[in-house]
Order: sequence, then C-alpha cells, then structure tokens
Amino acid sequence: MSASGPARPNVLLVVSDDHGYGDLGHLGHDAAVRTPQLDRLAASGVSCPEAYVTAPICSPSRAAMMSGRYPQRWGATWFDNSAFDPDGPSLAERVRELGYRTSYFGKVHYGHERRGDRACPPQHGFEQTFYGLAGQQQGRLNYLRHSSAAVEEYGPEASWRMGVQPMLEGDEEVELEGFLTAELGRRARDFVAADDGRPFFAVVAFNAVHNFCWQLPAEELRRRGLPARGDWDEGTGGYADWYDGAISPNLEHGRGYYLAQLELMDAEVGRLLDQLEASGLAEDTVVVYLTDNGGSPCNYGDNTPLSGSKYTLAEGGVRVPFLARWPAAGWSGGTERTGLVSALDLVPTLVAAAGGQVEDADGADLAPLLRDGTAPDRALHWDCGFQWAVRCGDLKLRWVDGDSPEARGIRQVEHADPGHGFILHDVAADPGERIDLAAGRPDEVARLIEVHQRWRESIGYHVAAPRGRHG
Repeated sequence: MSASGPARPNVLLVVSDDHGYGDLGHLGHDAAVRTPQLDRLAASGVSCPEAYVTAPICSPSRAAMMSGRYPQRWGATWFDNSAFDPDGPSLAERVRELGYRTSYFGKVHYGHERRGDRACPPQHGFEQTFYGLAGQQQGRLNYLRHSSAAVEEYGPEASWRMGVQPMLEGDEEVELEGFLTAELGRRARDFVAADDGRPFFAVVAFNAVHNFCWQLPAEELRRRGLPARGDWDEGTGGYADWYDGAISPNLEHGRGYYLAQLELMDAEVGRLLDQLEASGLAEDTVVVYLTDNGGSPCNYGDNTPLSGSKYTLAEGGVRVPFLARWPAAGWSGGTERTGLVSALDLVPTLVAAAGGQVEDADGADLAPLLRDGTAPDRALHWDCGFQWAVRCGDLKLRWVDGDSPEARGIRQVEHADPGHGFILHDVAADPGERIDLAAGRPDEVARLIEVHQRWRESIGYHVAAPRGRHG
C-alpha cells in the first residue's frame, strides 16, 4: 500500500468541453440544470472549488493535462501555436509503463494535429482508441455525423467547419452516423468491462458541451420541445455572418440546447459509474471529472458566481468544475476541499496513485489535499502572449493588451470582454472579480509582475512582462 492509498487502482478520467463552472445541479444556481450523475460523484467523492486549467481555450489546456507541464515550455499559448508536448512522456505512457491497459475515447485537440502525429492518442501511449481530430475540424466534432457521406454532402468548407469527418480507431477511419456522446460512453463501458488482468486507465473526452449544441438526436428534440436547426451551408452565405446568429445572444433556445447536451453527457457519466459498481470496481477506481476551460459565451454556459468566460483569463475562463473520487484512499464522503488545484496535477497525482513517481512535472500530487485537506503551497500562472495572469495566495493579477488583434476578435466574434491593462483582484473574497484593486495596491501589482516574470524565466518562456499601467 502506498502513502496515497491502495496500490494500482483503476483510473477513469472524464474531460468535458466548455462546461460552465456554475452548471452543476447540486450548486443550485439554475433549477433547469440537471446533472444527477455528476452530483452523485460530488456527493460520494471530493469537490475542489478552486481548480484551474492552464489556458482559457482547449488546445494548450488539454496539452497540459496530458503532459503535466506548462505548455509555454514549448511555446503553446493559443490556437495558432498550440501543440502536444514534444519532449516529455505523456500521462498514458507513464501509467502504461506501470502495467496499465490504456484507452482514449473522444475529442483530441492539442493543435493542428494530423493522423499519425505524436498528438494522436495511439502515438502517445493509448492502446485502444476511438477519437476525432478537432484540429482538423475547426476545433470541434459534430454530435451526430462522422462519415464520408457527410463530408461529401456538406462540401469541403462546411464539412471542416461543422466537424463531420470520420472518426478514427488507431490510425484507421471509422464511420459513425449516430449520437457521438452515447457512442463514447458505450465504448468506454465496454473497455472497463473487458478485464485482461491489468488495471485500466481510461480517458473519456466528451465533445459535449461545445457548440453547436442543437445537434441532438431527433427524439431528444421532440422530448424537450426544441426545434430542429440545420448546420451551416456554404451555399447560403458567409460563415461569419451565420455564426454570429448561432451563438449567444442570438440563438433562440440556445440555453435549452446546451442543457440538453449537458444532461445527456451526465447520463453517460452515470452509466460509467454504474458499470464500476456492477463490476465491483467502484471502491478501488480513481474517477476524476473536469472540463478543459470555462463556460463559453458561444454556447450559453453559465460560470456563476465567476466573472468572465472562455477565451479570457478572468476566473470564468480558467476556473473549472473538478470532482475526484477514490473511496479506498479516502477521497470520498461528499467533501469540499479548498486550496489551489491545477490540471497540471493530473499527471503527478494519477501516476502516484498508480504506484509510480514523477520528477519532471509542473503540477503537484493532490493526494494530501483530497485525503485530508492539506493543500500545496503554490502560485499558478497563465500566459497567452496578449494576456497573462498569476494567482498567488488570494490575489490574482491579470494583464491584457486590450487593443491586440486577439482581444478585438474575442470581443467581436465571441461576445466576451477579455479586459485591458492591469487588473488585480482578491479572488478569495471576490470570486466575481467585481472590485479592481490595482490602482490602490501598486506594490502588490509590482510584486506579482515580478513573480510572473521569474516564472517565465524558470520555464524558458522568454517574454518580457509589461510594466506600464496599461502595458
């Protein structure tokens, strides 16, 4: 038995896409939110309300989850330069060396990955795979269609924008005409049930609840009284104009579509939990749930009580739901543990649970926090080039070049405001970031600038931090 608990537990890591921080039923922010299975996980496990990902967008965030290292180490900061860690072993490779069977089901998006690249799950340690390359499909996977027929029907541009390319098993194309969320859950359950004597490590990376959430099975639309909507047709006009009418605040029933996708994803999580219990595996399986970035203004996600959203370094862009359960090790009881948690911690935490050690990760082993509330002493950093942030203790400093092309694009296309200049908040007392303390606390601003600059130097990310009031 290790210090963290029994040796060699199974591991189930569930990652969703753009799930709003406030969109969990047990939080009670919106009576329309129905997540009974995630609530069940929270009630039987541990919740971490101060959990963060490393970026407000999916690609660098996901790369950090799988590597345990800040993506700035290899220059990954935004969509245009994100990539899989070119140097270190992946989480899957680490646990496979410890004797685990490994699987990946769902969305892959570390950058502009192509079939056979290192970023594809079969190339970084996963034995069994069923996945779609979102980097080849404008960052998304369609919920309903993945086939050659769909590609031909949609046409060259629309098929890319609406994400209908075939899925992949290993490096081979596989066609699916059906609801992807259910297929991911089914395959994951089959993997869990297929015992070959080794413990398992399974990643289920749902594309839910990314836009465009109206892509629901016809029976679900009927059951919920939601109208059917078509995807973009390149023959009817420009994509940008269509897109502006298909995201918040212009999409009729937008919140209803989002909540339907969330509920259906939640049901698949529940079926996985049921599978573990029916197989007698629940006690000695680590289950972790988180999302890749904050709730999206494109998609009617709700980040209550946080400010900001996906694309921004406000709390709502990088602070995410984080649930963990391992009853045999004491990660249980419906407990809430305060303290800074990072997606970087997945690698050291899960490898330690599996009986291994990690010396080269930027994260921390969360077992002491999850077991008895002993939080790691740390600062957390974010850096997208045109915006950066650091949280140290209760204080969080942000800097945004509000006139940059990226910031202007976020305002114009995504209907979100990333901010401008230096912004300082006490996020423990003010998680909604309503009171900017920067003007009244210049010494703290200067101190946190220095903390962030030292971090940049320590990881080899050589960008000078701005020192003027407005950068």
